[in-house]
Amino acid sequence: MIAPEQILEQQRAFFASGKTKDISFRIKQLETLRKLLQVNEKALIEAVHQDFKKPPFETYGTEIGLVLSELSFAIKNVESWAKPQSVSSSLVNFPSKNYMLTEPYGNALIISPWNYPVMLALLPLVGALAAGNTAVIKPSELTPNTSAVLEELIRSHFETELVSVIEGGVEESQLLLSLPFNYIFFTGSTRVGKIIMKAAAENLTPVTLELGGKSPCIVDASANLEISAKRIVWGKFVNAGQTCVAPDYLMVERGIKEEFTGYLEQAITQLYGEDPEQSPDYPRVINRDHFDRLSTLIDPEKVITGGQTNAESNYIAPTIMTDITWDDPVMQDEIFGPILPVLEYQSVDDCIQTINSYPRPLALYLFCSDAQIEQKVLNEVSFGGGAVNDTIAQLGNHHLSFGGVGASGFGSYHGKASFDSFSHKKSVMKKPFWPDIPVRYAPYDDLKLNLVKKVLK
Repeated sequence: MIAPEQILEQQRAFFASGKTKDISFRIKQLETLRKLLQVNEKALIEAVHQDFKKPPFETYGTEIGLVLSELSFAIKNVESWAKPQSVSSSLVNFPSKNYMLTEPYGNALIISPWNYPVMLALLPLVGALAAGNTAVIKPSELTPNTSAVLEELIRSHFETELVSVIEGGVEESQLLLSLPFNYIFFTGSTRVGKIIMKAAAENLTPVTLELGGKSPCIVDASANLEISAKRIVWGKFVNAGQTCVAPDYLMVERGIKEEFTGYLEQAITQLYGEDPEQSPDYPRVINRDHFDRLSTLIDPEKVITGGQTNAESNYIAPTIMTDITWDDPVMQDEIFGPILPVLEYQSVDDCIQTINSYPRPLALYLFCSDAQIEQKVLNEVSFGGGAVNDTIAQLGNHHLSFGGVGASGFGSYHGKASFDSFSHKKSVMKKPFWPDIPVRYAPYDDLKLNLVKKVLK
């Protein structure tokens, strides 16, 4: 097995050859990745199912299908994305031509998490390859079956000098972070994101951090409560709540709380049946550690539906808790599991003030039919991205960039934003030798100063 240091050395040499800058080469690699996914769809679905019982529909719809769609979009547009972009000149540099050149950073490191082990490893890779980089992918050790299949497929379809997968745990991650990559793309927790950023600082390596946080979901009395409940239950409990942009908690207007929680219970039964443990469409928590952590957050006195657990299979039922306050354990950190706490609010101003008193979230969801409330929330609350009258579906639009703000991360990707994240923009000004305007040259006088003042004011 090749050591990480040697892999990076090979990738540095290959990038220096200039081959990755050729647009036709990039398109060929993207097409190879697309074929890899199409031919090995069943193997990937089975691997993900082995890791945490994720149903085939979810693996395709929220992972493989999204990457395939992203690949088609990149293949179609990468040539235009990579073209020099002309920009306006300025009077002070008259006459001149001004433009932006896009170039790859070089050697990228992609560290992906376990919750969407295919999508979150390969979606950044689409951007890295489209922009002309080489890449090393470090998948999560918590999904060993999926990571092993990814390693085998990448190794059999790509040269190590272009793309490589390195499996392992914390030790391997630390080693990779110590190496002089030109770009680091990390998806994971805020806690680990701080470690990544500190390590990147040693080599002054630019980073994208896709983190998380407690993403609020506001339900206003003007919303269609039945449809809202179904969309919230879907967004919360898909992947058993192990989604970075899942609604972390609900803030429901006080007057509709009881009616709305009834619709939530109804929606859970519609999606997963009377006993979700028997549903083939409901995944499991990834491992025993996460199961134990989540189990301690369930307060039986506040559960209105769900709450059942099975340690042997890491099963936690879709659980809704009410009468929650910000002092409850479930409100201290991102839940990242199938537990949905419900809080209430009296006025939208109080709701906004409460959300803004905590770190800025990765996502925000608002359910309402009141345009004034919609604009007020969107204008006054800072968050990475979100949706009105839906949850998590915004990730399916290539034209919407995805990324956090503040504690939920920085940098963005998806669609052209992925290409931009893995690209450096070089600004260039080109001037003819004639005319050579003498105003800027010494010796200076009041006439030249006054001319400069008029140009630069």
